Amino acid sequence: MGMIDIHSHILPSVDDGAKSWEMAVEMCQMAAADGITHMVATPHSNDEFRYDRKKHEATLSQLRDKLNGTLELSLGCDFHMSFDNIVAVRKDPKEFCIGSTNYLLVEFSDFGVSRQVLKTLEEFLDFGLIPIVTHPERNAILQAKPEIVVDMAAMGCVIQVTANSLTGFWGGGPRKISEWLLKKGALHVLASDAHDPTRRTPVLSKGKAAVVAIAGEDIANRLVSENPEAIIRGESLP
Repeated sequence: MGMIDIHSHILPSVDDGAKSWEMAVEMCQMAAADGITHMVATPHSNDEFRYDRKKHEATLSQLRDKLNGTLELSLGCDFHMSFDNIVAVRKDPKEFCIGSTNYLLVEFSDFGVSRQVLKTLEEFLDFGLIPIVTHPERNAILQAKPEIVVDMAAMGCVIQVTANSLTGFWGGGPRKISEWLLKKGALHVLASDAHDPTRRTPVLSKGKAAVVAIAGEDIANRLVSENPEAIIRGESLP
């Protein structure tokens, strides 16, 4: 069963991810060697990086040509929960979602996760969007109050943890919270959040192995194959 990576920064020179076409291709080849069959390119949309869907589509198409069928690619967005972005997504949700689905990757500020944010997530859900909360285990605020993440999962949000948080790459805190969320049943997807081929790599197998050791093969497959496949198809999680 191939793995699917729904969060990566493989498009060259659009954000703080791949710096060149060579690097983009190397990252995709690395992912394929790890057993990944489909990657979602998710450039940032935040104060630093403007998100331009049409431009990103064109870049993705070029990357597809260079890869010659090495793996499948689709487009999403690493969507920062800022005021401007929230206004923009209300106006045109399709601009930011994964492919033509209603799944939206959302990233919170490290400086605060207010009750208002939970209200906005609720509003997104009412609106027909399904927020995928990205790497909550690496967010300083949510590290201190991980039960908020369980509340988000209970509301209907999908919770995505960075695969190498489970291997200890980000330190003991993120690892502990990832394991805690896994045991609580409030972890739905592992993704790489890859930015380069050396440090923040497009690898899911090591994180998957860590899940196997804690929760068994079936759950691990769900987190790297079945759930992400449902997401890219725009279906409900199995």
